[in-house]
Amino acid sequence: MIRVHRLNGEEFILNPNHIEIVEARPDTVITLTNEHKYVVSEPADDILKMIRAYHRALFAGDAE
Repeated sequence: MIRVHRLNGEEFILNPNHIEIVEARPDTVITLTNEHKYVVSEPADDILKMIRAYHRALFAGDAE
């Protein structure tokens, strides 16, 4: 899971396996496979880094 923040600072957790699209326009918009959209404060590049880190941890057996 990855921790992200709404524009108002509220933190929430997403399952990166359900992320279909990450867009920067200029706010970062994450679209899930069920078509729900979330606008987050983290830049798109940071989201991609979090997804990669999550998958590395998952395959190493260290995922939360």
